[in-house]
Amino acid sequence: MTNQRPSWDEYFIKICQAVRERATCDRGRNGVVIVKDKQILTTGYVGSPAGQPHCDEIGHIIKETKHQDGKITKHCLRTTHAEINAITQAAKKGISIDGATLFTLLEPCLHCAKAITNSGIKRVVCEKEYHDASEARELFQKAGVEQVHLTNETMKYENQ
Repeated sequence: MTNQRPSWDEYFIKICQAVRERATCDRGRNGVVIVKDKQILTTGYVGSPAGQPHCDEIGHIIKETKHQDGKITKHCLRTTHAEINAITQAAKKGISIDGATLFTLLEPCLHCAKAITNSGIKRVVCEKEYHDASEARELFQKAGVEQVHLTNETMKYENQ
């Protein structure tokens, strides 16, 4: 019997699934791995800033945002997204992520896409699409950041 090896993209997405186990906000249990030359540089998960209370401990800080089309979405402001945590971890440790690939379970939001683009990451591999990522996709396209979706599944939150 032969072992069916995952592709490199599948392999790093599986590692993202382990990283997300550290997440402290149940609205977005995401995990991120930043990789260059098939080597993990840094990881990140959804969580509160260092030393601050977590959603899992004291609850969410939910903010409603009304969009131009009238749609209202809800976001937890207590936590920092996994992408930002992985990027700031690299900065804190002095690790260059210029030219790297970011693997994530959930397609980045616009704010994370801006940080990803500015950090020099050139490729983003997502397990699932995010329901509100059209602006992030447009930014990546204009900035020359390659984006890959491993599935056509879209993540939707309860009480978006």
